[in-house]
Amino acid sequence: MKTIQGPAIFLAQFAADHPPYNSLAGMAQWAAGHGYAGIQIPSWDRRLFDLERAAESQTYCDEVRGVAAQAGLAITELSTHLQGQLVASHPAFDTLLDGFAPPRLAASPAARTAWAVHQLRYAARASRNLGLAAHATFSGALAWPFFYPWPQRPAGLIHEAFQELAARWLPILHAFDEAGVDLCFELHPGEDLHDGVTFERFLAAVGDHPRACILYDPSHMVLQQMDYLAFLDLYHQRIRAFHVKDAEFRPNGRAGVYGGYQDWIDRPGRFRSLGDGQIDFRQVFSKLAQYGYPGWAVVEWECCIKHPEAGAAEGAKFVREHILPVTDRAFDDFAAGGTDAGRNRKILGL
Repeated sequence: MKTIQGPAIFLAQFAADHPPYNSLAGMAQWAAGHGYAGIQIPSWDRRLFDLERAAESQTYCDEVRGVAAQAGLAITELSTHLQGQLVASHPAFDTLLDGFAPPRLAASPAARTAWAVHQLRYAARASRNLGLAAHATFSGALAWPFFYPWPQRPAGLIHEAFQELAARWLPILHAFDEAGVDLCFELHPGEDLHDGVTFERFLAAVGDHPRACILYDPSHMVLQQMDYLAFLDLYHQRIRAFHVKDAEFRPNGRAGVYGGYQDWIDRPGRFRSLGDGQIDFRQVFSKLAQYGYPGWAVVEWECCIKHPEAGAAEGAKFVREHILPVTDRAFDDFAAGGTDAGRNRKILGL
């Protein structure tokens, strides 16, 4: 067992063009003021972080760590969610994804994918230079337009998609292995890796690569109506990152899991600020502690009702109250008696 580290917060949803949200130093002080002990940094936001420089310069990484440390914080992980999405994307999303890459790459999907792969390689080296153990990303999606089996999919289509996905990610996984960092895919609708079955399919395609890991976010499982607690029993050995995000699912006579193309506020499945949804976080934190999860509990705030500042302020307290300091002894040690092999055999009547 292991006591989870935290609380930490993912900065992506809060970054903005005005202080304190437009610099790493400002955001670090802001996070510390809310009671956080760590920050997860979006690597695409150059207001906060220069990924390419971090990949090449240990001095720069030491400075970044110093900025966090000055606020009393640790850096938990870097994130390449946007870049990871571009490693593999179906042409149906080409125009939608133009904003995930530099403007010069607009309408150039092949160049955009090549850029994204380089970004992931930078992230591996930058994570190593920062002394991090895990990295957060998305898998991208070649097969997502076909997630519902109608029109009927031709035989072999999904197999081909996952073989291609694996071929694109294997060199990146090797780069992370060389850096000594786990690559954690957030299982998320809109990604080819969105549940346990798809993760298993990918894992088989990459030969059970030791660095192919999971960012566990139970909110995405609630919206898919998965058993997010049983998921921990099944996949805990691969879970190396954790987003603490709440959600609710309240189906009705008009819409269910698919949401009817409605805005977030009207969907049966919605993300909520911590404590406002349906997730049993006491069980989540208990299971992660039981299985020795080695990483951080990172708040990812997403809610269509509550103000982000309220969500951030409440999040640190919520996580702190749910982290279990694990025991270093059995509760019934007081009744234990000395024993040896001979005594054990006597008890068994041997």
